[in-house]
Parts: sequence; structure tokens; C-alpha cells
Amino acid sequence: MIRVQGVTKRYGEFVAVDDVTFECKPGKVTGFLGPNGAGKSTTMRMMVGLTPPTSGTITIGGHAYADIPNPGRHVGVLLDASAQHAGRTGREVLAIGARTMGLPDSRVDEILALVSLSADEAKRRVRDYSLGMRQRLGIAHALLGDPQVLILDEPANGLDPAGIRWMRGLLKGYADRGGSVLLSSHLLNEVELIADELILIGHGRIVAQGTKDELLSQGGTVETLVTAEVPDALVAALDAAGLPWTRAGVGFRVGAEALQVGRAAAQHQVVLSDLRTSTGDLESLFLTLTSDTQRDTVLEGSQA
Repeated sequence: MIRVQGVTKRYGEFVAVDDVTFECKPGKVTGFLGPNGAGKSTTMRMMVGLTPPTSGTITIGGHAYADIPNPGRHVGVLLDASAQHAGRTGREVLAIGARTMGLPDSRVDEILALVSLSADEAKRRVRDYSLGMRQRLGIAHALLGDPQVLILDEPANGLDPAGIRWMRGLLKGYADRGGSVLLSSHLLNEVELIADELILIGHGRIVAQGTKDELLSQGGTVETLVTAEVPDALVAALDAAGLPWTRAGVGFRVGAEALQVGRAAAQHQVVLSDLRTSTGDLESLFLTLTSDTQRDTVLEGSQA
């Protein structure tokens, strides 16, 4: 488990991280979301002792990172896939890590296979790797010691769609076996698919945290998507019940809970073919909660 308690980081008068508190639990993938400059990377660097906090505490498994013996066997870290020795081969990078952690050379072959780097690719120098290959090598190094905790900053950066799907399955499987995963990303749709819990940060402060459903239920009015065998009959039923509606494709978006919509339809003997709650999407919630930290303003219907 990762526990961050009241952590602040100041650079002179600038506050990069401001009184941040959260937990990453075993068996969960925790998504760490925020605009550029929100404090995500600084927080992750403080977790692994690369940046000292001004105040507050961070523990991993109940210990400060600096106090963990042979930390690579307990905490896997990927903060910058490009921060690898460009003149070494991929195999050499992993072999040095394995020896440092006291692991057998056979572990290198196991982990290369796990991240789908071929024998020929492992012999190439890192300077000749694509960004996606460097990401795979960085993930391999993070997993090398079979740690209980993973701290990954933008691990999907540079991966193609197949690679992103592979990474998603890898990390979900890791969490299913009891591991704790902290994952930062700007790919909100991917985070929706993989994360069990979400932490949103803006201007160095936590603006929201919880499961996706918990956050979306706090973000606005619940709506219902509904379609009917006879649309005009459904419109009459909704109007009679005083429920606001708008067209949505072949159906309707109703400003009420699904139970209310179903009752209105039943009272008028309207046959429904679809009835489901729509709580919005993570992207809209993210942009709303971090609106004062966004560099760009998105206009509806604007053209590039």
C-alpha cells in the first residue's frame, strides 16, 4: 500500500504540491489524473525519494522508500522511459538491474518475454529503440524484482493501440494478484478502462477522489437514456409525467432517474427497448474539476 499524508512541496514561494493526502490500496489500480504541471510527477518523485517533500509523509508498505532494503524487490518504478543508458542494450539494462537486486540471469529472459521484446530487440542499443520500445523496457525494469507496488508515470506514452491493450491487461492482472498500482496518465479513456479508483489533482491539490461511479455521481444531474417501440407514445408519457427530455439518436435523454422513466412508460403502457442510466463521462468531469488549471479552452462546435 502507498500512503501519502499531508504532503507539500515548495520551491521558494511556488507551491508544486499542496497538502496532498491519498492511499493506493492492494489489489487496486489507482489512476492519478491532472493537467500538465498539476503536481503528478512531483508527487511520484517524492514517493521514491528523488525529491524531498517540504512537509508531510509518504510510506510504501509502512516504510519510507529510503528505508526499504533492496527497494526494487518491493517497489517497481517507471518515471521516465527515456532515462536509460542509451549506449547499453536492452538486455544489459535489465541484466545490471537483476544483479543489483540479487536476481538470477534467467529473470531477464522471463521479463523480456513478458513485455514482448524479442531476442533481436534485446540486443539492440537503447539509442536505437522507438519510444514504444523504451516504454516496454521501462515497464520490464519496473517488474524485474516482482514487486508488490508499481509506480508508473505515463506508461502508455508511445505505445500503439495493441501495446496499450497489452499494458492494460498486464496491470489489471498484476492488481488481481494483490499488487498496488499507481498510474498517471493523460489518456482518460484508458484510465476509465483500467483504474479501480481515481485521484484528480489540479494546482497541486486533490480536487476529487473515489471510484469512477462515485465521482460521476457527484459531478452533475443523473440522466437516463431510453428508447421505445413507439417513440411518440413515449414522448406523451414523459410529458404527462413532467419529465424533461431531448432527442438522443433513435431514443431520448431524460433528466430523471431510470425508475421514474420506467414508471411513466408503464403507466401509459409504452414498450421500452432500452432503459439505462447515463452519468456522463470521465473527460467532462476531469475538465470541469480542473477548469481553472487548463491551458486551452475547448469550444463546442469549433473547427481547427
